[in-house]
Amino acid sequence: MMWSKEASAIRISAAAAGPSHALRVNALAVLGGVFLGSIVAYSAISFHLSLGSATVIAAAVLLLVIFFLVIGSLHRHRFDSFGLANTVTAIRSAIVSLVAAAVIVPNAPENASWALVLLVTVALTLDGFDGYLARLQRQESELGARFDMEVDAFLILCLSAAVFILDKAGAWVVLIGLLRYAFMMAQYFVPSLTAPLPPSLRRKFVCVVQVAALCLILVPGVMAPISVWLAAVALLLLIYSFAVDCLYLLRDPEVGR
Repeated sequence: MMWSKEASAIRISAAAAGPSHALRVNALAVLGGVFLGSIVAYSAISFHLSLGSATVIAAAVLLLVIFFLVIGSLHRHRFDSFGLANTVTAIRSAIVSLVAAAVIVPNAPENASWALVLLVTVALTLDGFDGYLARLQRQESELGARFDMEVDAFLILCLSAAVFILDKAGAWVVLIGLLRYAFMMAQYFVPSLTAPLPPSLRRKFVCVVQVAALCLILVPGVMAPISVWLAAVALLLLIYSFAVDCLYLLRDPEVGR
């Protein structure tokens, strides 16, 4: 327990010191490059799919907000380099921002559904690389883990909203995307829920299932009742996963000490 407290004190001290100048410069260069490249890609995709300038602007604004949040959390990254893993996650966030913009901006053409599925597939594929690269380069950090997690959560929220907007399931399907944020709100009222959770293959598996199921539902031609059943199974699986984690945090008297 003493070692745990000392480790926590070291992390707090490191966080208070803030990120190094080298990290700031490198992160700004990487994120700036990804942002500029994304604008070019957004414009090309929008032109090809006739999405309109509003979609490009919305995607750019969302991505800019995400990157500002990342820059504000650099103190959680103890290395002088932003890292290849975080770069991959940044690219994924750019893809997710475009997906979100396509969902937010109305009157998207019908052929956009296939493009949406393709983009999500690319994002899901890249999701398998960032963690691997972080371990390979020995650059695992709290920032990287949180960045990856929040991009996944935002993607799931966007996809669940798209399923509802396309009338492939009822409004309840949005709960798939909102449960993560409900859990975060609950942490303010139940301190035990703020304790870190141990790594879990079950949690990763459920996350992949959510994205895959929602992506499958968005495929043109997949309609009710199949889409409804797929969404229901995904939601029940997610509720089960959250329930397991909550019970673990609430029952273990050592958690959070």
